[in-house]
Amino acid sequence: MSKTQKRKNRIQNILEMPKEVYTNMPKLTVVGFEEMIIENYKSILEYEEFFVRINTHIGILNINGFNLNLEKMTNDDIKITGTIESVDIEKNVD
Repeated sequence: MSKTQKRKNRIQNILEMPKEVYTNMPKLTVVGFEEMIIENYKSILEYEEFFVRINTHIGILNINGFNLNLEKMTNDDIKITGTIESVDIEKNVD
């Protein structure tokens, strides 16, 4: 483990901060099949009422369903509502 990684782990332990706060890792919160909140996203690639593609720092999220709506958007998070049927992630290969 590198010095930088050890330092990050120490800071996280001291401050008890979740990883998504100090990194660009996306955080997905799913409430049933009707709501999803995505934190730390980069951009919206595609939006239809049955399909949403969201770009994140680790890959692309594909959300499939019916009557999908982008309910609330900020620079940091986005809320998707509707009937969510499936979610998959296309991992970035750098």
